[in-house]
Amino acid sequence: MVASLLFSSICAAVTAFSQNFWFLLTARAIMGIALAGFPSIAMTYINEEFHPKNLGTAMGMYVSGTSIGGMVSRVVVDALTDWFSWHVALSAIAFLSLLVSAWFWKSLPDSRHFHAQKASLRKLFSSLGQSLRDPGLLCLFSLGFLLMGSFVTLYNYIDYPLMGEPYHLSQTIVGLIFFIYLVGTFSSTFMGRMADRFGKPKALVASIAIMLLGGIVTINSILVVKLVGVALFTFGFFGGHSIASGWVGQRALNFKAQASSLYLLFYYTGSSIVGTTGGTFWSRFGWIGVIGLIASLLVLSLIIAEILPLLKIKRKPDTTHHKGY
Repeated sequence: MVASLLFSSICAAVTAFSQNFWFLLTARAIMGIALAGFPSIAMTYINEEFHPKNLGTAMGMYVSGTSIGGMVSRVVVDALTDWFSWHVALSAIAFLSLLVSAWFWKSLPDSRHFHAQKASLRKLFSSLGQSLRDPGLLCLFSLGFLLMGSFVTLYNYIDYPLMGEPYHLSQTIVGLIFFIYLVGTFSSTFMGRMADRFGKPKALVASIAIMLLGGIVTINSILVVKLVGVALFTFGFFGGHSIASGWVGQRALNFKAQASSLYLLFYYTGSSIVGTTGGTFWSRFGWIGVIGLIASLLVLSLIIAEILPLLKIKRKPDTTHHKGY
C-alpha cells in the first residue's frame, strides 16, 4: 500500500510538468496503474485486522475518507486552476499526496493477521476463478457495477440541467455540488454502524432504497428539492458501497485481496460503461431519461440485495490461508 501511494504521488508530480497531451495521458495512465494497488489491499487489510462486529464501521470510515478525498481534490483543483493554472493545481495535489503518503507509511500499524504466500500465476487464476464461482460474490460484484454506474451517471449529467433552463447556474456554482459528498462522508460510517447493529442485508437494502428515492426526487423542478434529491442519492450510495465492499471481504473466506480486486474491477467498469451510456439517455430523453436508466439499475440492485442473503457459502475455508478474525 505504501509503495502504491508513494509511486502514484510521484506520478502526480510528473503530470504537473506535462507539456503535451500524450505525455499527460501516459503519466496519468501509469499513475492509475500504480494507484490501483491501494484500494483492494486496503479493503483486505481492514477485513483482516478488524473484528467482524466492528467491520461495518471500519469499512464505513475508510469509504468516508474516499468521499472527503474526492470532494477536496475537485474543489482544490478547480479553485487553483481558476486562480493560477492546472500545472499549479496538480503540483499542489502531488505535494499533498506525498505528505499524506509519508504520514501513512509512518503511522500504519503492522499487519497482525497476514502471512505471506508464495506467488504464482496458477494460484492467482485459481483464486480469481474461485471468487467468480461463488454466487454470493458475483452478486456483490454486480452491486458494485450497478451502484457505481448509477452514481457516476447522476454526477456526470446533473450539471446540464442545472446550467440550463430555468436555473442558468454558472460552472463554478455547479462545481460546488461536490460539497454534497460530505453527506457520503457521514452516511458511509453511519450505515456501516447500522450494518453492524441490524445486519448487512437490511442496511444494504435501505441504502439502495434511499438512492432510488433520491434519484426520483431530482426530477422535481424546484432547485432546492432537486439538490435534496442529490444529497439523498449520495447518502445511499456511500452507505451501500461501504456495506457491499466490506461484505466482499467477509464472504471471501480465502483470497480476500483477489475478491476485493474483482469487486473494484466491476465497480470501475460500471462507472465507465453506465456513465457513458447515460450520455445517450441524456441526449435523447433529457434528465428524465437519465433517471429512468438509474432507477432501472437500482431496482435490479434491490432484487440482487434481497437474493444475496439466501446464497449460503457452500465451500469450506482453506486452512492454508490466514483469515484474520
